[in-house]
Amino acid sequence: MKDLREWIALLRAEGELVEVTAEVDPHLEITEIADRTMKAGGPALLFRNVRGSSMPVLINQFGTERRMCLALGVESLDEVRQRVADIFELLSPPKGLGEALGAAATGLRTLKDSKPKIVSSAPCQEVVMAEPNLDVLPIMQCWPEDGGPFITLPSVITRDPVTGGRNVGMYRLQKHSATTLGLHWQIHKDAAADWRAGAGRMEVAIALGGDPISIYAGSLPLPKHIDEHAVAGVLRSERVELVRCKTVDLEVPANAEIIIEGWCERGVLAPEGPFGDHTGYYTPVDQFPVLNVTAITHRKDPIYPSIVVGVPPSEDVWLGKATERMFLPAVQMTLPEVVDYDLPFAGAFHNCCIVSIRKSFPGHAQKVMHAIWGTGLLSLTKAVVVVDEWVDVHDYTQVMWQLGANVDPGRDVMLSSGPLDQLDHAPSRPSLGGKIGFDATATWPEEGYARTWPAVARMDDATKAGVDARWGELGIMLSGRERPGPSSARRSRFGRRGS
Repeated sequence: MKDLREWIALLRAEGELVEVTAEVDPHLEITEIADRTMKAGGPALLFRNVRGSSMPVLINQFGTERRMCLALGVESLDEVRQRVADIFELLSPPKGLGEALGAAATGLRTLKDSKPKIVSSAPCQEVVMAEPNLDVLPIMQCWPEDGGPFITLPSVITRDPVTGGRNVGMYRLQKHSATTLGLHWQIHKDAAADWRAGAGRMEVAIALGGDPISIYAGSLPLPKHIDEHAVAGVLRSERVELVRCKTVDLEVPANAEIIIEGWCERGVLAPEGPFGDHTGYYTPVDQFPVLNVTAITHRKDPIYPSIVVGVPPSEDVWLGKATERMFLPAVQMTLPEVVDYDLPFAGAFHNCCIVSIRKSFPGHAQKVMHAIWGTGLLSLTKAVVVVDEWVDVHDYTQVMWQLGANVDPGRDVMLSSGPLDQLDHAPSRPSLGGKIGFDATATWPEEGYARTWPAVARMDDATKAGVDARWGELGIMLSGRERPGPSSARRSRFGRRGS
C-alpha cells in the first residue's frame, strides 16, 4: 500500500471499516465512541462529519490483531519477525552496519535496498496553506482533564545535529495555539537526544497519515543510526518516497495526508499536559519544547488520522505487540538463551516482561534479568519474570502458575533500581526507581535447593493418543469443538483477539 487511501480501501473491502456520517465532536465524543468500539473488538471508524472541521477522521485502524496483520501484509505477527530476522543478524557484531547495508538477506530486502527515494513533487504538498493554521485540523481532546487537544498519531521527523541522521518518532503533540504545538519527546527518546546534542533552533517536521507501515515505523525502538523509513521500506518491500519540506531542511513522506513544518528553540520550554496516556492515568504537566509552525501542506481533501490511548487495552496494544514480535530476534541476538518473551499490554509494555529461557547454569535467570535491564528501551522495564523454556510466556495462566508454584520470595526475588519510563507515576523521582525480578524457573541443587525438585504432572503420550482416537464416540462437546485441542483455552496466542 502506498498511502492511507489504499489502506482505507483495503479495510473497506475486508469488512473492517465503518463510515460514520452522523456529526461527531472531536472534543471527548470521538474518544468515547472509539474506545467502546476498540474494547469490543470492533471495526476501524472513518468519521465523515466532524464538528468544526471539513476533514474526516480515521481512528481504530490498528485496533485488532487481524487489522494489524492486514496493515503489515502478514497472516500472523510472527511472520514480521521472520521478515526482519536477517537484518538484525547482520547488525550483530562483528559485521556491523556497513555489511548490513550491503549484504543481501535471502528472500528479504536489505536496508540499502530500502533507502528512501527523494522525489521532486508529492501529493502531501498539493495544497500549501497561505497562513498555517492548526485550527482547521480536527485535533481531538481525548479525556476530560487533558490540557487541551492533542495530535496522537504523528510521525515526528528530526535530524541529529552531529551525524545528520534522520529520526522518525511517534510523540504526542499538544495544541497550544493556532501556530504552536508542545513536543512531548521523553528523555529516553532519540528526538530528545537530537534536542540535547545541538544549540539554537531545531527544525521539526510532522507527517500525519500515510501507508500503515510507514506510520507504524515511527513507533519502533530502533537503534539511533537506523532510519525508520528504511525499515518501513523493508516491511513494505518498496522504498518510501520522500519530498523536501517547503520551509525547513527535512524530508517527509510524499504520500502523507498532512505535513506540519516548524522549529523549536533549544532551551525554551513550556508547560505540556496533563494527558490521559497509555498507562491509563493522566501524566502531569511538565516542561517540553514548543514547535513554532512555519508551514502546513496537505493533499486535496485530506484525511486526519488519530488514535486513542487510555486504560488498557487501547488501540496501541497491537502496535506494541507487533513490535514485541519483531524485536525477538534482536533480543535473542544479545541473549541466545531466550526462547520467547511477552510484554503484557495490561502492563503498558514497560511495566512487565515475561521471559522464557534455556537455563544452563546456576543464577542464569538473574543474569537474564540484568541483561533485560541493560538492553535498549527494555532497560525501562519495571518487573521481569523468568520461566523455563517449556512455559508459554503468552499464556498468563501458565505464568501465574509458575510464579505461585516455583518462587520462594526469600530466595527468588531480586530487587534493583534504575531508569524507568518517564510516564511511570509510581516512583518517587521521575524516570528513576525500583525494579523487581522473579526467578520462576526450577531451582537447581547448585542454587541451594537441598530437596528433590518435583516433576510436572503430565499425562503420557500413549494415553493422550488413545483418548484422541476415541473422542468422537464419547459424545462430549467442549466449547463447540468435537475434540479439544491444545489451544482451546485461548482464542489468541497473545491472550485476546479482535474481529
